Amino acid sequence: MFEGFQQRRIPVGDVEIDLLTGGSGPAVLLLHGYPQCKTIWHRVAPLLAADFTVVAPDLRGYGDSGKPAPDAANTAYSKRVMARDMVEAMAALGHDRFMLCGHDRGARVAYRLALDHPDRVAKLCTLDIVPTWEEFSAPGKATALGKFHWYFLAEPAPFPEDMIGRDPDYFLRYLLDKWSGTPGCFAPEAMAEYLRCFRDPATIAATCADYRAGATVDFDLDDADRAAGRKIACPMLALWGGRGRREGVVDVWRHWATDVDGRALDCGHFLPEEAPEETAAELAAFFRA
Repeated sequence: MFEGFQQRRIPVGDVEIDLLTGGSGPAVLLLHGYPQCKTIWHRVAPLLAADFTVVAPDLRGYGDSGKPAPDAANTAYSKRVMARDMVEAMAALGHDRFMLCGHDRGARVAYRLALDHPDRVAKLCTLDIVPTWEEFSAPGKATALGKFHWYFLAEPAPFPEDMIGRDPDYFLRYLLDKWSGTPGCFAPEAMAEYLRCFRDPATIAATCADYRAGATVDFDLDDADRAAGRKIACPMLALWGGRGRREGVVDVWRHWATDVDGRALDCGHFLPEEAPEETAAELAAFFRA
């Protein structure tokens, strides 16, 4: 996987970010989601590297990046802090302005980055999310059942950590199977990486902290931006998996961004692995335009 890419570790603040970089051209930052790591881009990144300099990091708490201890205020894993990690890592690589795509939790880091650092982001693409405020404010029965993990993982420590830690392989495989719409979409070598990383108790603790931050700090940040009428200023593309039956995604994002378009792809939640060629083509066309 990632043939021709270089692995690097970049110190930023209180953490080291492990990342892969390859290709040449304008810079594109790719952010993964839960419960995975940068490996989710193994089919998309090489396609984009033909025209772009691609950077694919592990977020703090995930994969091989550093895992600071969670804090009582849930700030260590807030999307504001995780976004700052990415700004500093990209600057260390010589990229003060870049294009940005995030999937799942990485998309939450991505839109927070675009809000907090508008001068850094030329274009933004989110994969299969709407803003955190929207998710918590009007879940509905179907959404609440589909996102049970949001509430479970946000429970006080150590309840979810202990439960997941009893059989992390089962929990990870269950979620990947539940959310994917394409049987067999996960390459064996990618699955091996996901399992290797997720078995680490520090990863389990950090990723629970990520969701606790979502229910507290991240929600409050969104709420403040919404009340102030603050919006994402750069051009934005929202893509999502149509087999997940999301509706009104672009309409929701128009409350949060000034220039947004989007569409569903014929897949489930994991666009980069279920529909890699189509995902890469959509990103390349958007980033080139």
